[in-house]
Amino acid sequence: MTGAGATGELESVRVTRILRDDIVVGRRVPGSRLVERDIAAELDVSRLPVREAIRTLVSEGVVVARPRSWAVVREFTQRDIRDFAEVRESIETLIFVFAAERHDAAGIARLRDVYERELAAARAGRPEEARMAAGEFHEVAAVLAGNDMLCELIDVFATRLRWLFGQHDDLLAMAEEHRIILEAIAARDVEALRRIVPEHLASGQLAAESRLASSEIAI
Repeated sequence: MTGAGATGELESVRVTRILRDDIVVGRRVPGSRLVERDIAAELDVSRLPVREAIRTLVSEGVVVARPRSWAVVREFTQRDIRDFAEVRESIETLIFVFAAERHDAAGIARLRDVYERELAAARAGRPEEARMAAGEFHEVAAVLAGNDMLCELIDVFATRLRWLFGQHDDLLAMAEEHRIILEAIAARDVEALRRIVPEHLASGQLAAESRLASSEIAI
């Protein structure tokens, strides 16, 4: 059984969170090996929670398990990005539309707080913090949508969504897109959201494809 740390958080949960964040923000690059004993030593835990964390990240689609070898951080392809974009456009447009229709004042305040943290981090040159807040913006919108099944669906690709935000270099532009979406949600402007959400998602797809193309050229 995996023990709990000083904060009461299960070690496997803590290790998963640390590795997930490392992958999302690029501290562990695509193709890099995840060696259980090395990670266990680095995080001062046994190998069991590391093994459990790697299993979780495999299920989230950001780590690949290779039989009789090391697990590695997934190397996404242009096809992966396009497939992801096709799935998330319909789901996320629906999420933002429902959020506009169903939010309350507390929900909008929460979404605005996330946006303001994203903007502040982008302005201050803190890219990791800005990208994490950008992912959280979408997660909070899913909660405001008030549909448990949609929340379950977005949970399936939440980590890949956060990885996608990690490909953005123009963090101020991304924050500005979120500001426009936020104002449309607050105004309950469903028609505007049906137009601007796909444009926002296409921007993220383009950023990921451009980053991947650049890395392929560098190789």
